Amino acid sequence: MGKDPVFRRLIVLTSTALITGVLAGCGTTDSWVEAHAADGWPAQYGNAANSSYTAVGGAGALRLEWRRSVKGNLAAQVALGSGSYLAINAQSAGGCSLMVWETANKARQRWCTRLWQVPGTGSPLSSPLFDGFDNLYIGQPGAMLSFPPTQWIRWRQPVIGMPTTPRILEPGQLLVVTHLGQVLVFEAHNGRVLGTLDLVSGVNPTDSNRGLADCQPARRGCPVAAAPAFSSANGIVVVNVWQPDVPSPVLVGLRYRAGDPPSITHEWTTDAVGQGPISSPVLSADGSTVYVNGRDQRLWAVNSADGKPKWSVPLDYLAQTPPSVTPDGLIVAGGGPGAKLTAVRDKGDHADVLWTRDDVAPLSTTSRAGDGIAYTVAKDGDNGQALLVFDPNDGHTVNNYPLPQATGWPVGVSVGHDRRVVTATSDGQVYGFAPE
Repeated sequence: MGKDPVFRRLIVLTSTALITGVLAGCGTTDSWVEAHAADGWPAQYGNAANSSYTAVGGAGALRLEWRRSVKGNLAAQVALGSGSYLAINAQSAGGCSLMVWETANKARQRWCTRLWQVPGTGSPLSSPLFDGFDNLYIGQPGAMLSFPPTQWIRWRQPVIGMPTTPRILEPGQLLVVTHLGQVLVFEAHNGRVLGTLDLVSGVNPTDSNRGLADCQPARRGCPVAAAPAFSSANGIVVVNVWQPDVPSPVLVGLRYRAGDPPSITHEWTTDAVGQGPISSPVLSADGSTVYVNGRDQRLWAVNSADGKPKWSVPLDYLAQTPPSVTPDGLIVAGGGPGAKLTAVRDKGDHADVLWTRDDVAPLSTTSRAGDGIAYTVAKDGDNGQALLVFDPNDGHTVNNYPLPQATGWPVGVSVGHDRRVVTATSDGQVYGFAPE
């Protein structure tokens, strides 16, 4: 009995020490709640660098698990989240346009809502962006919006123009570039604007629809017709910009610096790419090189530090979609009408064409999954389309899966963290494949 007070005091002291230690430990782990890109295929062209590459080892054998229609038109890839959700941004005459489905449940619709539609301008060129908590970020003319895992709006902020595909910068910060050249950095959680920059002068801030009809064909009326690329390795942002009253678009390099507040500044502008760039730029894994297709039917590599060209190789066709790039510098050229399946190796001051397949006409950007598997949608016969699985190291076909009743043009291939593969066409057909 005489020892009980001492014993109780030891318990109190020990408990206090444990609580203090736990609280001290929690003080340095707040960053996990900040928005970061989903583990799947978070947005168009995969990661923020637009590399169309995931480290997940792809499945060579697949089976068509489901097929659905959005009852509208598409112009951007399907986004895949960290769980089993996919998101689609469509142009529809009525009903829903932004949709969230369950990839592992025969594409059962989880929720949908209707965004602002602009008839006569084609489908939205931007895809949704999933963060790691299944929150969505998506633009409509004149506004940027975020949705939680349900369809209720988390936040909405006005912008000038139509947002292209958004990107995660520093955890918790969101990059948005609109088709009229407004650059914004948002606080991802609440939509607070942290920084802005204008790339195009003389823009009417009250007319967010101006030039939208020129965005899909990438004509001069749309100053920014493609999504930007961002590298977290060096903070570089690269954008294609077509200024008013100039003959061709240029590449613009911006520098993002994290902080409170963050900053985003203009670094360089280059007209080195022959006849101007087309489609989104792509950044290397270390952020040092920009890869972009030129309107001169060449693939270009540009130094991200100053915009000076490193090399170019002739493709002998106009690649209308971006190339895909692995961390070791193996490039598969973009697709489009008349394209040939072509692989290029970056050698620093020049590039070598590794192989070309004249018998394959890729219609989309190639999506890469690990070292030995790549996916693209290719022409199949006179009018059909097929999901082609091939080895990017030598180009040989691994498998070929015709897409039933595919019409329109393919908008790309998305690869999930669970190795599921989803592809879609501009006429709104969506196909879900599972590993065999």
